Parts: sequence; structure tokens; C-alpha cells
Amino acid sequence: MEVEGQGHVEEQQNKSRVVKVDSVESWDFYVSQATNQGCPIVVHFTAAWCMPSVAMNPFFEELASSYPDALFLTVDVDEVKEVATKLEIKAMPTFCLMKDGAPVDKLVGANPEEIRKRIDSFVHSFRVYTA
Repeated sequence: MEVEGQGHVEEQQNKSRVVKVDSVESWDFYVSQATNQGCPIVVHFTAAWCMPSVAMNPFFEELASSYPDALFLTVDVDEVKEVATKLEIKAMPTFCLMKDGAPVDKLVGANPEEIRKRIDSFVHSFRVYTA
């Protein structure tokens, strides 16, 4: 296996399917856009100081690539406190599944298998729902 230089890493970064929310305005924008398009939203509430949360980032990226018809958002609870407060996020990481702009499911903790299972059935229920 050939190791490519830093360029490869940056390229991966640019291809990220996960959108980082950095303000309440951007949160409102993405949520209303996805809601108008009937698109499911998966949110990862994270914190830079929370190791389990940080450890989930690559997994969350991978999920985002697996479900191109869902919008994957990441919210740093310290940067965008208002959103975390509004959705009553008490611990990191918390994964929130949203439909029509409202949370329908919430999963607290770094549990990749459970998260994958929930997202899978969530996104599939959407496909039926939008068909």
C-alpha cells in the first residue's frame, strides 16, 4: 500500500459529506432547506474536549457517505450553544435524527452499531414516506 502525502488527507477533507454548523443562522438555514426538500437530517452534537465524541467523527463521515440522500450536520455544543440548548442536548456525543425540522430520535453515547442501525431504518422510513 502506497502512502500518499498530505495532499490526500486534504482532498478527503474537502470531500466531506458532513456539514459543520457554526452558527444558529446556519443551523436554521440547513434545517429549513432539508425540511423543504423532505430530506432526513442526522446531527452529531460534539465537543472538542470530549474524546468519545471526537472519536466518532470518522465514523460519522463514513455514515454520511453511505447515506447520500440524508443531510449530516455536526454541531460543536460550545460553539453553537443555542442549538444544543434548544434540542436539550445534555451529553456528548448525542446523535439526533430529525424529520420535518423536529427531532424524532435521539441517541446518546458513542455506539457505532446502534447509531448505524437507527440511521438505516430512519433513512429507509423516509424513502417510503417520500415515495
